[in-house]
Amino acid sequence: MSPPTVIEVEGRQVTLTNLDKVLYPSGFTKAEVIDYFVRIAPVATNHLAHRCITFRRFPDGSDRDGFFEKRCNRHRPDWVPVSLGPGDRRGGIEYCRVEDTATMAWAANLAALELHAPMAYASDLDTPRTLVFDFDPGPQASVVECCQVALAAQSVLDAVGLRGWCKTSGSKGLQMYVPLNTPTATHQGAADFALAVGQVLERQLVGRVTTVMAKVERPGKVFVDWSQNAHHKTTIAPYSLRARDRPTVSTPVTWDEVDACASGRLALVFESADVLERLPALGDLFAPVLTIEQELPTTG
Repeated sequence: MSPPTVIEVEGRQVTLTNLDKVLYPSGFTKAEVIDYFVRIAPVATNHLAHRCITFRRFPDGSDRDGFFEKRCNRHRPDWVPVSLGPGDRRGGIEYCRVEDTATMAWAANLAALELHAPMAYASDLDTPRTLVFDFDPGPQASVVECCQVALAAQSVLDAVGLRGWCKTSGSKGLQMYVPLNTPTATHQGAADFALAVGQVLERQLVGRVTTVMAKVERPGKVFVDWSQNAHHKTTIAPYSLRARDRPTVSTPVTWDEVDACASGRLALVFESADVLERLPALGDLFAPVLTIEQELPTTG
């Protein structure tokens, strides 16, 4: 293993260790993980800032058992901010906030390959900024079917004047974010609306969609996971790596790309190098999610 290296990032000292360690079966090393995190940070931190971030760490590599780390590491540098968030029976716990490039580098050095973010800001945990549809393909289904369901979901949203933005999960599925950014939003309201839309899709796409969590219901179908809108839930953050065989990324995509995937003309799989290559041309496709204000209709 290589000796520790201290680098300066935006005026802060970050100690990096084991840079030559392979963290993906494809051969992607910790040094390459850190490089990606640092290069994507100016965009990614916009979607991580102000939130209680959960790390999913894989110190022995993406093909070994990882673990979720909600409580911010006690050995963190004093410049890593924390916020009180959902905890255990003893009360709230302090989560890391990832808001700058130095913190991204530090998280990468911990082999926190996956960064999971809640829909609410740490300063107002009861008010989701965004509603999320998590389209999860069951056995015999794929991201192609997820894209077909996402297009149908956007048609439902069109009818009530709402817009959504999609990103790959970086794994098998697709996620659609519906920005809210209004003080009247609630987690229960978001979950109820997401379930209602999922039930409409069940009726429209009979035998192809389910809102039932039981895995026995999922073969050949896309599970519309409306429960991701619960108060305590997190979703893989935009631009986060995933712990797969290769360094795939949860990547914002255009509706044209979703349509192309739905018809089998495009495979929506992006690795870290692909995402860095896309940014200069496409910019941050998820930027509108942070600012556009929308209100959900009542489902009663």
